[in-house]
Amino acid sequence: MPREFNRSERVGGQLRRELAQLVQLEVKDPGVGFVSISDVEVTRDLAHAKVYVTVFEEDKAAESLAALNRAAGYLRRRLGQEMRIRAVPELHFLHDASVETGARMDELIATARAADRGAEPDEES
Repeated sequence: MPREFNRSERVGGQLRRELAQLVQLEVKDPGVGFVSISDVEVTRDLAHAKVYVTVFEEDKAAESLAALNRAAGYLRRRLGQEMRIRAVPELHFLHDASVETGARMDELIATARAADRGAEPDEES
């Protein structure tokens, strides 16, 4: 029977769970702000991990990513202590703009629906 998930996907899921706790509880840099780890993609050789971060204060996204990249070495060391893995991947933090994109799409849909309601043609003419 084939495996449902390959090793890099399983390691990525575990990294996401561990990083979420570490960022919330142990990273003391005030520049991080209010962030959430949305996804982790690990390369097949488990050497690098792209960590996608959702920043809930859009204007502080660059500052939050810079603070997380400064803390990457500390987080990598703590992951090595917490996880049973031979080599912890190098962490690369990237901004996940899906929340902002979704909010903009909702706003555009609401605007279009309001315009359609206001500009309905008369059916009696």
